[in-house]
Amino acid sequence: MKFFLDTANIDEIKDAASWGVLDGVTTNPTLVSREGKVDFKARIKEICDVVSGPVSAEVISMDYDGMVKEALELSKIAKNVTVKIPMTKDGIRAVSTLSKQNVKTNVTLVFNANQALLAAKSGATFVSPFIGRIDDVGNDGMSVLADILEIFKNYDLKTEVIAASIRHPEHVRQVALLGTHIATIPYKILKMMFDHPLTDKGIKRFLSDWEEYKKKFS
Repeated sequence: MKFFLDTANIDEIKDAASWGVLDGVTTNPTLVSREGKVDFKARIKEICDVVSGPVSAEVISMDYDGMVKEALELSKIAKNVTVKIPMTKDGIRAVSTLSKQNVKTNVTLVFNANQALLAAKSGATFVSPFIGRIDDVGNDGMSVLADILEIFKNYDLKTEVIAASIRHPEHVRQVALLGTHIATIPYKILKMMFDHPLTDKGIKRFLSDWEEYKKKFS
């Protein structure tokens, strides 16, 4: 399974990249706005310079013509830019057009299997079901994700599924068990995946035993 980082913070991206486990990055207008006064396209270029894998940058326009225009501009920033398009009629129409021009796309704000299927049919490179937000409204995000994966497998669809809206490390385990292609994970959650109290206890004991061992020769 591939790990993407869900952030627009360049320091977080550089740190995660240094661990050797980062396959890509996803951003959105909300994440970019949290970075203060930064130029959007410049930040995307900066991220692409750090990460060789897909970097998702989202369009702002909600109409077909605007989406296509923005997407073509974004795709020129770097060869690994993937354009995020919302799950709307105009969005799917834009994805269909862009896929014919070899522009990589990531259909976002997907909340059920039918939406994911439409995205795949339009030629999307990626589709992003938001499992945490599905849970928030009383539905089962993992069940929706499982349905999407099964449908894609049934028809050998090439669109990759990105599990988005990851809320905790347990989400990562669950989406991995389902065979999800990609999880896009907040920096805080990715760091938490390293942690276990028994690991900390074991390291403390090893170091203590080593100090005792060295005393024998002092």
